[in-house]
Amino acid sequence: MTWPATDRYHLVHADGGLGFVQDLINTLPAGRPREADLLAELELTQRWLDGALARWGAESGVPQDRIVLDEKDLDGLRDLRTDVYALVRSHGADPGSALTRSVSLAARLTPDGVAILEPRGEGWRRVGAVVMLEVFRAQQLDTWRRLKTCRNERCRVSFYDRSRNNSGVWHDSRQCGNAVNLRASRARKRQRQTDDATQDAIG
Repeated sequence: MTWPATDRYHLVHADGGLGFVQDLINTLPAGRPREADLLAELELTQRWLDGALARWGAESGVPQDRIVLDEKDLDGLRDLRTDVYALVRSHGADPGSALTRSVSLAARLTPDGVAILEPRGEGWRRVGAVVMLEVFRAQQLDTWRRLKTCRNERCRVSFYDRSRNNSGVWHDSRQCGNAVNLRASRARKRQRQTDDATQDAIG
């Protein structure tokens, strides 16, 4: 059983059910060659959700009924993904977008007296409830700050930072870090050449 979106980028999984949030973000098209947008059309989206929800049920220990989507859910899911991406990317700064869409959670006691929260609703709203539940859990466990998005704007995948001091900014420093640094170096070189040419023209 896999996280279907995250595994296609060969990424380290977030701990426990937080992997569902990471997987939602990783439905974005990214990589080279660029992978498909898993929320582009209904059949593809349903296939992703079936796999991700099965994995989430295994991680959370609470098997979930299948969430059946229809065409009307696609825009809601894409908007949810945009909000979650912005929330993870900002991590405390102004995200420019907020996870404020209306979702429902219910609290109940298990037979052994443990209080648990469960997602409610239908379609994309139930997916949003799963996301909200896992954001809450991750914040309580202090793992939320380790879920990040790659700083390389051409990449954008969501990765889980397992470094000791939580200092990672690239999902792969060799692949994305070197590429960004190389582009920045070339840009500085072009700027110097432009400045030198301007000085020569003036002088």
